[in-house]
Amino acid sequence: MIELADMIRELREQLTTALTDGDGRILRFELGPVEIEASVAVTREGGGDAKVRLWVVDAGANGKYGHAETQRVTLTLTPKVVPPGGGVGRTALITGDEVDGEI
Repeated sequence: MIELADMIRELREQLTTALTDGDGRILRFELGPVEIEASVAVTREGGGDAKVRLWVVDAGANGKYGHAETQRVTLTLTPKVVPPGGGVGRTALITGDEVDGEI
């Protein structure tokens, strides 16, 4: 299983890679809201510092988590580029390499 936070972290890494690949390119794309929809298993850890954790599950794997409540969540994220020292974020611009035959 993968935690929801790890999935979002990987999404951030992928978008950062696309953004970096666009440096110095003439054509860029403004990155709008990103929607993520996932089935998650909600579990609670006991103890003095009890935590609720969200685990992303495969659509066909819901039956494997009988001890966990399964929920469907949709997140809308609006990525911003923030300067290394902090400050006001700006709209992210991304691009990729041209593909043969692309118009």
